[in-house]
Amino acid sequence: MALYLIAFNDEWVPDLTLEELRERGTSARALIEEMTDAGVFVFSDGGLDASTVVCSVDPSSGSPVFTDGPFAETKEHLGGFAVVDVPDDAEARYWAGRIAVAVGWPQEVHRFPHRMG
Repeated sequence: MALYLIAFNDEWVPDLTLEELRERGTSARALIEEMTDAGVFVFSDGGLDASTVVCSVDPSSGSPVFTDGPFAETKEHLGGFAVVDVPDDAEARYWAGRIAVAVGWPQEVHRFPHRMG
């Protein structure tokens, strides 16, 4: 089994009404339940809280130095993600496709490096 990150960029989410967002949320929760029942669901979240403090940490001096803001441009920020534990790329793509259809916007699939130990 391998862990895969299925994620989307916040810019890929179309402007939706509150009712449309509720419908997509209902679809996503049903899919998460299905993924849990299938034993592949690890964790997911719908996005990052834009109101929280964002900082970068530079360890090059030997001590952590904190600065405001992320290094990535705002247009590149994470909109939401799911982590699945599946046997191969094909299975990860299957679940990414199911997520994309459930929420209605594109997803990316990335495999985490092999587990140590």
